[in-house]
Amino acid sequence: MTLEDLSVEIHLAKEGQVLNKDSKSQAKLMHGFQVLMARNYIENLREEVRKGMKEKAAQGVYPGRAPFGYRNNQLQRNIEIHPDNAEVVKRIFELYANGNCSLADLRQIIRTETGKTIAKSHIHDGILRNPFYLGFFTWDGEQHKGSHPAIISPALFQRVQDVLDGHNKPKYQKHDFAFGGLLTCAYDDCMVTAEFKKQKYTYYRCTGYKGKCDLPRMTEAELGQRLGEVLKNIHIPDDVLQQIEKQLTEGHASGEAAKKEQRQKLEQRLSAVRQRIDQSYMDKLDGKISEDFWQRKNAEWQQEEQQILFAMQGLEQASSDRLLTAKRTLELANQAYFLYVTQNPAEQGKLLKKVLLNCRVDGLSLYPTYRKPFDIIFERAKNQEWSGREDLNLRPLSRTTFRLLLKSVETYCS
Repeated sequence: MTLEDLSVEIHLAKEGQVLNKDSKSQAKLMHGFQVLMARNYIENLREEVRKGMKEKAAQGVYPGRAPFGYRNNQLQRNIEIHPDNAEVVKRIFELYANGNCSLADLRQIIRTETGKTIAKSHIHDGILRNPFYLGFFTWDGEQHKGSHPAIISPALFQRVQDVLDGHNKPKYQKHDFAFGGLLTCAYDDCMVTAEFKKQKYTYYRCTGYKGKCDLPRMTEAELGQRLGEVLKNIHIPDDVLQQIEKQLTEGHASGEAAKKEQRQKLEQRLSAVRQRIDQSYMDKLDGKISEDFWQRKNAEWQQEEQQILFAMQGLEQASSDRLLTAKRTLELANQAYFLYVTQNPAEQGKLLKKVLLNCRVDGLSLYPTYRKPFDIIFERAKNQEWSGREDLNLRPLSRTTFRLLLKSVETYCS
C-alpha cells in the first residue's frame, strides 16, 4: 500500500519531514531511499543469522528445535536424548517395523501405553521418515552428520522405510500438463483441470465440483494459442523500453549518491563513538570515573558501534544486481510473445506462470490476472499510453506511473 492509498499524513520527527499525498516528489524519493536502506539492514541481519545457522549445521549441531525424543540443552548449547520420549520413539519404530500395524493403530497403541497423543502425520513425516534419529539431519538442502546421539539403529530405520514404501506404492502415473494450475472456470470459479486421452491428446475442462458446467472442453493446442494472445497485451515498445531503462539507471545513480552521503554520516558517527570509548577508557585509567560507570557506558557505546557497523554493511550490499534483474523483467515483457511462439507447451506454461497469477476462461475469451509489474504494464498498454503515436512515444513517463512501475518491478524481483 502506498502513501496515497492511506490518505494520511506522516510526521518523521528525526528527519524533520512531513509526508502526505501532496508532498514534493523529491521528499518522497528520499523517503523511499530511507525505507530501502532500512529494508537492506533487516535483510542483512536475516542473512547473517542464516549464515550463522548454516555454519552451526556444518559443525554438526542442529540449529533448530530438537524433534520429539530429544531436548535442547540451553546450558551446553547442544541436543541431548530425552529420557522418557526417546523410549516412545523406539517403541514407535519397533511396532511399525513388524509391518502389521497401521498408522492409526500405532497412534492408538502409543496413546494407551504412554498417554501421549501424536498426530498420524507427525508419526509418518516427523518420526518414521526422519533420519535425525539415526544421527543425521538436513539443513538448507544439505545433509549433515549430527553431533547428537542416535536413538535407533540403521537396520531398524531401513526396515521401517521398506514398510512405508510398501504401503505407499503409486497407483497411477502422473502426467505433467503445461497449463495445469493456471486456469479457472469463468462460470463457477472452479479450477480447470487437464486429462490425457488415448495417450496422445490433452484436453482441458472444468472440474465441475459445483455441478454441471457450461465450459466446453478445449485442446491444449487451441488453449495455448489463445494464451499467447494474452502476452501481446503486455508488450513494451522498444523506444519506451529504452526510456524506462534510462530512468531506472538514473534512479540507481541517484540512489548511489544518497547511499554515499549516508555512508559518510555513519562513518562520522562511528568515529565519534570510538573516540568517546577511547577517551572514557583514559578517564578510567586516570581515576576520573569509576569502574562501574565505565562498564555501563562502554556496553552502551559498543552496542551503538555494532548497530552502526550493521548499517554500514547494509549499505555495502550492491544494488546493481537488482537493477539488472529489473531490466531483464522489462525486457521479458518486450519479448514475451516472441519467446512464447518459439517454445513447446511445457516451456510456454512456465513462461505464463512468470507473468500471470491466474486466468479465467469461458471457452471464448480469457480474463487474465497479471503479476506485478506486468499488471501496470498491461494497464498502460490498454490505455494506449505508449501507442505508436509520436507524441505519446516521446512523452516521458509521469513520476507517479514511473514510481508505481519501479516499485512493482522491485517487488517482483525480490
